[in-house]
Amino acid sequence: MSTTLEALQAEVLRLSPADRARLLDRLIASLDIDSEAEAAWDALADKREQELATGAVRSVPLDVAIARLEARFPG
Repeated sequence: MSTTLEALQAEVLRLSPADRARLLDRLIASLDIDSEAEAAWDALADKREQELATGAVRSVPLDVAIARLEARFPG
């Protein structure tokens, strides 16, 4: 690790946990460079939210969804 990176890491580790979490969110967001894919996921999430709101689809409890996935993909 370079000296600059080590110094930066030491400085970041002196931040509060909340500030480190905010910094981490920003760093991760900076890596999301495929804006087309992000827009597609946002559109899909909006569509799903609308379907739930209008009653076009029904939600499934988490334990039921997990049981279905475990049955479909054992192991």
